Amino acid sequence: MMRTHVPAEPRSDGYTKPIPDILSIIKDSYAELRPAERRVADVVLADVTFAVGASNAEIARRAEASEPTVTRFCRAIGCEGVRDFKLKLAQSVVVGRLYLAPGEPSPPTTDGSPLWSVVFGEARNAIAAVERSIDPAEILRAADMVANAHQVVVFGLGGSSTWLANETQNRLFRYGVVAISHSDPYVLKMTAATLKPNDLVIAISGTGRTREVIEVVELAKHYRARAIGITAPDSELAAICDVKLTVDIPEYPDPLKPTASRYAFLLIVDLLATAVGYRLDPSARETLRRIKYTVLNHRKGKVLEPLGD
Repeated sequence: MMRTHVPAEPRSDGYTKPIPDILSIIKDSYAELRPAERRVADVVLADVTFAVGASNAEIARRAEASEPTVTRFCRAIGCEGVRDFKLKLAQSVVVGRLYLAPGEPSPPTTDGSPLWSVVFGEARNAIAAVERSIDPAEILRAADMVANAHQVVVFGLGGSSTWLANETQNRLFRYGVVAISHSDPYVLKMTAATLKPNDLVIAISGTGRTREVIEVVELAKHYRARAIGITAPDSELAAICDVKLTVDIPEYPDPLKPTASRYAFLLIVDLLATAVGYRLDPSARETLRRIKYTVLNHRKGKVLEPLGD
């Protein structure tokens, strides 16, 4: 049976229905198409920009097929017809243009690693952007909030934000701060509903537009908890947080290079954690001593090694 994508029905909860990924549908369904329909698929996949703007007759001519074949192809992949197919194809192009074809080839490198200098350069630029953007007074203000909180709950969703949330919890508990991190959307909401006025949320989002994170911060503040946002400036998340630790890191246009923004946000976490450590000194120093004593008894080693490696 032909696999097709059934778009979500319109929803009343404020969320928009997902954009059908028509390119993936074509690729996944390719083996099940008739030979003439495969020629139409080949034309579409070879030049998506052409397919978006071309007429039914132009697509048929390039595919060496009839116009009814183009219509049958559209219906075979779950579209109502050519017009519906073109609309969904245009949406796929808008979302994924960077990923459809390679861009300009990167210049050759003597070390043999693609984008060697770019990766290092983007990391340095991200760190420099934090130094320019972050107000030390806001770091100290955030550190005071952490030090005085009954508990700190760190929220983050997605690849980088989940890891950063875990790392924030990892940095803070070593100073004796009661800190936990969550990345499951339902657990986020349940946890936010348990918070009290002396609790603190640290919300991490690279874009500041992740709906689930914004909603749990709003819920936490409804129960009078306070919030620190580590996110993009002028974002919806930043707007609702009591302290905003923000930096803008433009993305490098090559999608195969990992984002450099995580260096920037990790540096913000380190700045905050260091300020918390000094704010809680000497109790933080004693907690760290106990951890180091336990670790060295477990695996031996040197005093000046990473704590809890």
